Amino acid sequence: MLSRLVKAVAIGALLPLGAVDAAKTKKLIIDTDIYSGVDDTTALLLAATLPHAEILAVNVNTASSYSALAVSAIIGHYGYTEVPIGLTRPFTDEAFFDNFGFIRGEYCSKVGYHYSNGSLPWGTAEDAWDPVALYRKTLAEQADHSVTVVSLGFFQNLAGLLNSTGDKYSPLSGPDLVKAKVLELVVMGGQYPSGAEFNFFGGTPLNTALVINTWPTAITFSGDNVNVLAGARLTREAPSTDPVAASYKWQIGYNVDWQTWDPFAVLYAINGLDKLFVAQGQGGHNYVFPNGSNTWVYDNTKNNQQWLKLKISNVTAANKLESLFLKGVRKWA
Repeated sequence: MLSRLVKAVAIGALLPLGAVDAAKTKKLIIDTDIYSGVDDTTALLLAATLPHAEILAVNVNTASSYSALAVSAIIGHYGYTEVPIGLTRPFTDEAFFDNFGFIRGEYCSKVGYHYSNGSLPWGTAEDAWDPVALYRKTLAEQADHSVTVVSLGFFQNLAGLLNSTGDKYSPLSGPDLVKAKVLELVVMGGQYPSGAEFNFFGGTPLNTALVINTWPTAITFSGDNVNVLAGARLTREAPSTDPVAASYKWQIGYNVDWQTWDPFAVLYAINGLDKLFVAQGQGGHNYVFPNGSNTWVYDNTKNNQQWLKLKISNVTAANKLESLFLKGVRKWA
């Protein structure tokens, strides 16, 4: 695999990261629950291949070694061969098994093995960073108000960051470090204006409540309503060497569409509302209860939060995603 910069020049399709105006480059830390759902892979694909984005680090909030190895393989394929990856401890070598619908296959171990690449080659999951340490180091190295954190899953890593104290990376407490360095938190989770959604209640709901209720910067929520079915075209038309298309085939099969919650969150994190989304809930804020359910509150205490709705039809949104998926994978064929 050529380096990201060298291959970008070779194919003439991607600008070197340093050539993009720094003021327009979204610097991303992604926190993913990649394991049981395959839409995390297309979220990583977009983060790695869309213009004006740079992945600084990826933290995994599921406790499987295969999850971290899959992240490394995927972003490594798209040129991010040295990006550090964090993994929740303690972790196991447990692979996903669909004991609910019996329709999804396991893919993380397969893509981690067959596409071994990046900062965690096959068999090196123990070298993954502690997620809180990785957050603190990465944030401390960045300019103030320059980092967008994208949460795709559970919240123990972010809760750990908020609970952290000064260390060798920064003397600031977790909340103060976040307030200094983070521009926005983008969260895939919740129902709007109220309800209960798995990312909020399926892990440790008290972590969810801590993060959402006390996070000190702007937050945008992409809830479970921001979702269409896509991916079938990716499996048909992607190069045979692509790890994300392979992940879709391993988990749900060839020429099958699937949910797209996570790619939409990443797409907003990089491109903003664009022509795809409309913002809702301005002047209010999200509140998460101890059981992980949430409701939108208008009490004049916070004015820096919003939730998203699709502005275009589901068919148009699905076609846009598929086009972006294929454009990205073909650049790195």
